[in-house]
Amino acid sequence: MLDTLTALNLHPDWLIPDWSAPANVQAVCTTRIGGVSAGPFDSFNLGDHVGDDIRRVDANRAALTQAIGAKPVFLSQVHGTQVERLCATTANGAVADAASTGQSGLACTVMVADCLPVLFTNRQGTLIAAAHAGWRGLAGVNGWGVLEAVIDQFRALAPVHQAQDAIDVIAWLGPCIGPTAFEVGPEVREAFLTIDAAADAMFVANSPGKWFANLAGLARQRLHAQGVQDIYGNDGSQAWCTVSRSSQFFSYRRDGVSGRFAASIWMR
Repeated sequence: MLDTLTALNLHPDWLIPDWSAPANVQAVCTTRIGGVSAGPFDSFNLGDHVGDDIRRVDANRAALTQAIGAKPVFLSQVHGTQVERLCATTANGAVADAASTGQSGLACTVMVADCLPVLFTNRQGTLIAAAHAGWRGLAGVNGWGVLEAVIDQFRALAPVHQAQDAIDVIAWLGPCIGPTAFEVGPEVREAFLTIDAAADAMFVANSPGKWFANLAGLARQRLHAQGVQDIYGNDGSQAWCTVSRSSQFFSYRRDGVSGRFAASIWMR
């Protein structure tokens, strides 16, 4: 997998997931490095909704397409739970916070600048997905959020002989705002604790009425609850924090006006 990805001439500063995905499944997480956008969107901004020169965004998106050798489909993300099923005719701009496909040549893609990107595949290499998980989409409604929506789709498309309580899914968590930077109020904490008391371990009191939240840790809890055991990537350490790594990652919380980097997954 690494040899094939290197052959695609990906930018050396982009992240290649280190996970046990099948050989035909490829993935990358871009950084803010390697594009043509000017500050404060410098330089590889992929968001067309943040105030950047659209010509520069288009050039960056074209560079991503050329680099990965697949067609990235960009969503209009709204911090919800909708999963868009991609096909050859799917255009950019579908209102959804996750995308899935079983077709080769299409790259499920989510844009982030503090929220958590999550990539999925099954061990057969026949289904892939990407999800944008901010705290609202992650919490969802009554414990059913964007990650559960993706898993439901994987279940629905699983081979008939596979038990429905057996999830043969691999997940990779990308960079996001870290647990020493993501300060939240009681409404965020309660959104998770009302569903699972164990989520309390992912919140550390900071000041009266404020907590630091571990977004990646919360995602791992939710995935484990759905039967996903093979989870790679973001472990909540500083190296994965978008806020603290200003030269590598965009961060809306840090900068206010910010570009977007992306996580993409596709099948050869």
